[in-house]
Amino acid sequence: MGLFVHDDPSYDPSIRQTGFYRYRQLLSECAGHWFLVHLITLAGAVPLAAGVALSIMSSSVLLLIPCSILGGMIFGPFLAGLYDAILRGMRDDNTARWANYRKSWRQNWKGSLLPGGALGLFLGMYAFMAALFWWSERSPSLGTVALYLFSGLLAMVFTTLYWPQLVLFQQTVVNRLRNIILFTSKYVWKVFGAALLQMLYVAILVLFAPWSLSIVPFLGLWYIVFLSQFILYDALNAELHIEEQFQQSDAGDP
Repeated sequence: MGLFVHDDPSYDPSIRQTGFYRYRQLLSECAGHWFLVHLITLAGAVPLAAGVALSIMSSSVLLLIPCSILGGMIFGPFLAGLYDAILRGMRDDNTARWANYRKSWRQNWKGSLLPGGALGLFLGMYAFMAALFWWSERSPSLGTVALYLFSGLLAMVFTTLYWPQLVLFQQTVVNRLRNIILFTSKYVWKVFGAALLQMLYVAILVLFAPWSLSIVPFLGLWYIVFLSQFILYDALNAELHIEEQFQQSDAGDP
């Protein structure tokens, strides 16, 4: 049926469910495909991870900046493909999944290069700063730690709302940023809750490394992206009319 749930004789997979049953339905129908897309996405993240790790081991910011940007630009189209696959499942577009994945690459690879580079730079600088905290002889102040964590939370908010717009709609960057501000203002607790959940997930992976790294190939990126989008999807659909626009687009196709 779904992840970590038992069979339920009253469950009908042919009907679009709500709440926890919808969560279960999506995992039952799409988790296999998302997992495979996730493995491809992990492969796309290798250059970024390797560049950041090499920069930290050599303690070189000059190496970190180009490695992070270039690695992020490589990673961007892969991340866009993952978001596209997950959002297609959420709007019940399960036809020709691998054809849709290739279509996502054709449509989004150019538009995801710069956001990917910016994301890579942020991740690189964030990891490098964490290494500086670790190497420092004096512990950072509580204010510094709070600012560090809050900047990560804001980055999670931005990422969680920017990438869905990138793969769903043809928009200008200004419109996407405006939508992020307006949506966050209206659904502040839901948005920050989803972002905080992602931060806790990353914190668990970091704090319990290297043992926690054993789950990365299985749950790594896809599950936390799915869970955060699942929390926000109904609100996003209500505000951006996602399914309505795609239904109109499909109806207009010859």
